[in-house]
Amino acid sequence: MRILVINPNTTASMTGKIGTAAQIAASPATQIVAVNPQDGPPSIEGYFDEVFVVPGIIAEMAKAGAVDAYVIACFDDTGLDAARCAAEAPVIGIGEAAFHLATLVAGKFSVVTTLARSVPAIEHNLVKYGLASRCAKVRASDVAVLDLELPGSDARSKVSAEIARAITEDKAEAIVLGCAGMADLAHALSLEHGVPVLDGVACAVRLAETVAALGLKTSKVGGYAAPLAKRFAGYYAPWSPPIGTGMPRTP
Repeated sequence: MRILVINPNTTASMTGKIGTAAQIAASPATQIVAVNPQDGPPSIEGYFDEVFVVPGIIAEMAKAGAVDAYVIACFDDTGLDAARCAAEAPVIGIGEAAFHLATLVAGKFSVVTTLARSVPAIEHNLVKYGLASRCAKVRASDVAVLDLELPGSDARSKVSAEIARAITEDKAEAIVLGCAGMADLAHALSLEHGVPVLDGVACAVRLAETVAALGLKTSKVGGYAAPLAKRFAGYYAPWSPPIGTGMPRTP
């Protein structure tokens, strides 16, 4: 099985971390291909950044060739719906994957994310997925995404402190880490705090394997139908959906 894992931001060191976490989580026979766009923001922190990464996600999907599944490695599930329109193979977002798996191991979970500006998008997704009632609280650790890449930063200690507050104040029974850049922290933080700590990258890879192994494809009836063939204007012309396939050309 071959799974394309897309880090939608342009920070290659984070892509490497995500790829390692994905390969550790994957079955031995699964090939993980971790990529990021060359154009766009170095991190995704809020609604404004999200706008500029979706074309890059679609472009990476178009360049990848045949894969069994895709994983979008941004916790806001940025571009997830558009990616599902562009593909027949399953497309799994790390946020949605982690939320669902958290409900299987705990009655209530809290999310610990990066900056406060990310909280509304996560809360919106929980409502969209029908899982808001299972989430005790979405918490910000006041950690910038790129601080997770800096050796010697206090990012880990801030995340750990927020987990401790979630367990005490929210009565959270499990913690979902709200950033793909935290993928390497989950196991150690679970041991430290004595509750399940879920990394969305690992959750998404395992779900992608399962959905693909079951032979399930993305429905092309309704909202995830392939894009209609039309010519986009100007800068977006390379993303024009061609006749006969939903996948735009590689820009």
